Amino acid sequence: MRRGVGAAAGVLAVLLAAAACDAEPPPRPPPVTAVTAPADTYITAYTWYDNTPEGSPDISHPVLHKRAGGRGTYADPVTIAVGHSLETGQDVLDFPAGTRIYLPDVRRYFIVEDTCGDGPAPEEGPCHADAARHGGASTWLDAWIGGEGEGESFAQRCAEQVTGVRAAVFHPADNFVVAPGDGVIHDGICDSGYGNQLVTVSPGSTPPR
Repeated sequence: MRRGVGAAAGVLAVLLAAAACDAEPPPRPPPVTAVTAPADTYITAYTWYDNTPEGSPDISHPVLHKRAGGRGTYADPVTIAVGHSLETGQDVLDFPAGTRIYLPDVRRYFIVEDTCGDGPAPEEGPCHADAARHGGASTWLDAWIGGEGEGESFAQRCAEQVTGVRAAVFHPADNFVVAPGDGVIHDGICDSGYGNQLVTVSPGSTPPR
């Protein structure tokens, strides 16, 4: 009797193995490539609480959004502010409105839709003039991280966490990895700290999100 059970089990194992061979293998994840980008951009962050005006998502140069926002994908990048100058009587941005930028430390795409620096001489303000004072950075960018609906102290802590000399890619390709979740502050978390590594997937693949 035991020998019969063993034989039946052996036949079953053969059938299962054959079925496994006939089944389609699970899809492989897209191959990724990772390189470390130079950290030469001073990144700061602004929130719902310290925007101008306070407690608002207002922006100065809307392109894709009427209000500061965005999911962080290539198609729906998050608002970012850049330095600007009124020296000529015209409002001249350090980078044109609509410029896309990828920040690997938060694994999100951004788009220039706002300016950093108030008053009649914003060119004398920090975002336009003072980048080099922070670790020799060449550029200063101020990323919108949201925070509406979160506590002000939490939003401020997240802004501090994002701040530092980091890598930034201007006019990026569309295949950099994007972190899950809408925006840097989402679902009660501050999503940053990925470092300066640029992670891409192979051309034609959908980046992990």
